[in-house]
Amino acid sequence: MGGREVHKLPKTAILLWSVQALRKKKKRPLGSGKIYVGNSLCVFGLSMAKEVRAQYELVAEIGVGAYGTVYKARDMQSGKFVALKNVRVQTNENGLPLSTVREVALLKRLEHFDHPNIVRLMDVCATARTDRETKVTLVFEHVDQDLKTYLHEAPSPGLPLETIKDLMRQFLSGLDFLHSNCIVHRDLKPENILVTSNGQVKLADFGLARMYSCQMALTPVVVTLWYRAPEVLLQSTYATPVDMWSVGCIFAEMFRRKPLFSGNSEVDQLGKIFDMIGLPSEEDWPPDVTLPWGAFSPRLPQPVEEFVPEIDESGAQLLLEMLTFNPQRRTSAFAALRHPFLTGPGKTGSTLEEHPHTQTRTEDVK
Repeated sequence: MGGREVHKLPKTAILLWSVQALRKKKKRPLGSGKIYVGNSLCVFGLSMAKEVRAQYELVAEIGVGAYGTVYKARDMQSGKFVALKNVRVQTNENGLPLSTVREVALLKRLEHFDHPNIVRLMDVCATARTDRETKVTLVFEHVDQDLKTYLHEAPSPGLPLETIKDLMRQFLSGLDFLHSNCIVHRDLKPENILVTSNGQVKLADFGLARMYSCQMALTPVVVTLWYRAPEVLLQSTYATPVDMWSVGCIFAEMFRRKPLFSGNSEVDQLGKIFDMIGLPSEEDWPPDVTLPWGAFSPRLPQPVEEFVPEIDESGAQLLLEMLTFNPQRRTSAFAALRHPFLTGPGKTGSTLEEHPHTQTRTEDVK
């Protein structure tokens, strides 16, 4: 995002990227209708809270999590249901952090691609609450069911193999799209994968890691470790491969209908992982972590079928490629779509031609 580039947010926010103009202006008290954002000026409506209440009718509270409260609401203009997510963002001395605005602007840009496996961010509303905190309301399209509920309600003995393959193709297609647009989800889990009534998969809760990190600091809710990659558990640097580890855990759960690794701490979670894939070599252990390789007892890899009895040989091979300890050797969403398990007559696994991307993310994030 360049110094002069303007990303058009919805009617509730206009970004003015003129640093020189900003320096000529004086700060106004919060609530005056203008919020300073880093080296930019973010102009909001005078009372966004009133606008939200006027435009959206709350129907029910969907849930409360580490990332804020989610409501089902009805758009008074269109009559369609939407999901409202309220997130509290800590403000700095200049107002709303520029990183937050950039993340929202990036998500709004993705709307132009209209990817079928991505939940649409339809609107963004913000209200200054105090000099240290801003309430941001994100308006998403509403989907009634997540993958956790979908798996729970599946009749015994579970999902048919072809259904699992279809869900995985859609799941990976959406993730490949995010990764190609430089977005790391960082918190993939069944609750963040939505499934419509006609079986369409849509990824939710992506691309807002910095905003959510502020929210998490303000809430006591514990985020599950069960889908976290080893490099995240070890607090090492990470990039897009963290999502592929989570995909592997969710892939196995589609067969098992219960989590693959359910540890109660970072160390316990790593121990359960190594019980299946074996203790990695010392050479593969990340050098920038405080927990040493020697803290874990040696153990050998176990057959995938002992943990996921219903999976076939090709599926087990794909699962192991996702659950590879070294992130540099872990498969990608792009490659997984072309794995023999997911390809077949009329199935190429390719979505690049249908949904053009920008570039592949290569830098690490911490």
